Amino acid sequence: MEQTRFFDIYHPLIEKVINNVESVMIGKRQIVELSLTALLAEGHVLLEDVPGVGKTMMVRAVAKSIGASFSRIQFTPDLLPSDLTGVSIFNQKEMKFEFRPGPLMGNIILADEINRTSPKTQSALLESMEERSMTVDGHTYPLNQPFFVMATQNPLEYEGTYPLPEAQLDRFLLKLNMGYPTQDEELEILSRRESSHPIDEIDQVITLDELLAMQTAVKEVHVDEKVKRYIVEIVTHTRRHSMISLGASPRGSLLLMKAVQAYAYLNHRNYVLPDDVKFLAPFVLAHRMILHHEARFEGVEMKKIVKEILEKVNVPIMKEKHAR
Repeated sequence: MEQTRFFDIYHPLIEKVINNVESVMIGKRQIVELSLTALLAEGHVLLEDVPGVGKTMMVRAVAKSIGASFSRIQFTPDLLPSDLTGVSIFNQKEMKFEFRPGPLMGNIILADEINRTSPKTQSALLESMEERSMTVDGHTYPLNQPFFVMATQNPLEYEGTYPLPEAQLDRFLLKLNMGYPTQDEELEILSRRESSHPIDEIDQVITLDELLAMQTAVKEVHVDEKVKRYIVEIVTHTRRHSMISLGASPRGSLLLMKAVQAYAYLNHRNYVLPDDVKFLAPFVLAHRMILHHEARFEGVEMKKIVKEILEKVNVPIMKEKHAR
């Protein structure tokens, strides 16, 4: 009963955030919902898309909706790890070193064109994402909560880039593609931007404390034993597929479970359905696998392989009694 009341209280707040962000991002409700799924699951998002489709606007809208601090980091080849984490500077007046925090000390971080910086700087970001802390000059500093990173990379420009290794890609909960708007949606974008910017018209709709409470509630979403087995069977099939040289790791199973818990919560449920797993599996698992050279040469898409696996694995039949 207490859990049900909790969902009744906080679910309208989720809708407010979605509607707020969607007022800025025309026709991108699914991307908004998936991004909020990652935020509620305390995960991070890698967004691979061309410039100019609204990635920055969406992250700014999320930050403004929840009253969070927002940092945008433009990744370049000469960016140093200290440009992200901050530095210790000697204060001659006080005769001691003082820490000057970098942009990673924000709540919502947009890491723009992450594949344009060196592996050393990439590692500094990804370590912070994993550990929720950063080390500068031997001192460990906890990051702010919530802490959400959306990293972007351009899929078309490869010259002068440093592609993320698979071990680092594994740190992202979801990998998304935003895509171009339809003609009607683009026309609406022009109309809305004619005299003002929509981002200036939205206000904070929830507090950070309310978001943190929702992140805690997500962990209480029930995952039936049959659904857990379904997740494990899907991940196991990625390790046996003829076109895959390296399948998803146990971390993939764990993060898929966390993602479906958050997605169920987003949809006002305190229980997970197999359909949640089927929907999220391509976004969670595709970037955690490595294709054989032959499959890469033939241009095989990883998401298609995940969907093929989903067709082979038997979907568990759940009883009508879902909620606890």
